[in-house]
Amino acid sequence: MSRHVAIIGAGIVGACSALEALREGHCVTLIDPADPGGEQAASYGNGCWLSPMSVIPPAVPGLWKKIPKFLADPLGPLAIRWSYLPRVAPWLIQYLRAGWTWERVEEAARALRPLVVDAPALHAALAQEAGVGHLIERRGLIYIYPSRADFAAEAKAWEIRHKVGVRWLELDADELRQREPALDRRYGFGVMVEEGGHCTDPGAYVAGLVAHAVEQGARLHRAAAKGLRIEGGRLKAVLTDQGEVAADAVVIAAGAHAKPLAAAAGDRVPLETERGYHAQLEDPEVAPRHGLMPSDGKMSIMRTAGGLRCAGQVEIAGLEAAPNWKRAEILRDHLLSCFPGLPRDLPASRVKVWMGHRPSMPDGKPCLGPSSATPDVIHAFGHGHTGLVAGARTGRVVAALLAGRAPEIPIAPFDPRRFA
Repeated sequence: MSRHVAIIGAGIVGACSALEALREGHCVTLIDPADPGGEQAASYGNGCWLSPMSVIPPAVPGLWKKIPKFLADPLGPLAIRWSYLPRVAPWLIQYLRAGWTWERVEEAARALRPLVVDAPALHAALAQEAGVGHLIERRGLIYIYPSRADFAAEAKAWEIRHKVGVRWLELDADELRQREPALDRRYGFGVMVEEGGHCTDPGAYVAGLVAHAVEQGARLHRAAAKGLRIEGGRLKAVLTDQGEVAADAVVIAAGAHAKPLAAAAGDRVPLETERGYHAQLEDPEVAPRHGLMPSDGKMSIMRTAGGLRCAGQVEIAGLEAAPNWKRAEILRDHLLSCFPGLPRDLPASRVKVWMGHRPSMPDGKPCLGPSSATPDVIHAFGHGHTGLVAGARTGRVVAALLAGRAPEIPIAPFDPRRFA
């Protein structure tokens, strides 16, 4: 049955959901005040990885011991601003509890794996359909370590990945050097996940998907969603700063801005923003062949259409606080340390920095499913570190829910009401 579906948010999840809803025969209106794939969007500046192994939630056992350090060091890989601590404390407690035991971590991994498995192939198909197939590459992704002992220190996480179906190749120093000759020689061990892929320009990819949706009949409405009109248990309209948009169903894919919209649909969700940064070097003197993640930096390194990007960091400071650009400078410096062939005296004009907002739930799992108020409202937000990679499968789940079908993967672990 064809319905008019309003999709709030034209990021990667909204774009994929729009294409899949159109495929089902629905009329689609995408609602977003800004340009799809623009610099304001989380999809624009992420680490570019399409990583089917992204199944370990951010919180793991023992993390609570590091909280004092996170508060004391504003430039660490995970930092919490003191001024924001009272507001974020309830979320932080749930965050730590979610990763309190390895059993809970494994439970989350089993839930997340179906959402990200085969993601590079799914994205490649969508990109090809939209005429931007060149933006998706499937070369595998490599985690790099100074030694095998450093890899062994993370053995429990890799054991859980293996349990849920992730496979990899171990690379000794010579094999790593053959694959990545420009890499600093302090790295003597690598783990290559061959099923991994990447997007060379996430912003252009999202823009291309939305443009294709518009070509297929979707409407792009430039407005900011402010609420919902629900009467008698049925959705009637989306309330925006440009007036009402009548609709039979709505998909909330508004990322870090989804919390008040979810509340309007009867669900109080503990959504928080994990602020991430990137530094991107234009016209780099080196070009890694694969996506890389150094264990001593905990960030992704990727050759993109715009240069060599290093992305990562987690800063808990809310939506409104000003960026701390020193965090991006740390990424830049680590990028330089990874590749001896890069000049040490880079002019500022060659390095572009960016900050964005990951929409994160405390248990590392998104909200994906119908709302409490009405099945006409579908939640599809809170993907945290898996937004890009999980976007394609999420769109397919959304389309199934709109059609009243059982989704192709289990979504009970993502129930938006699990925190009630």
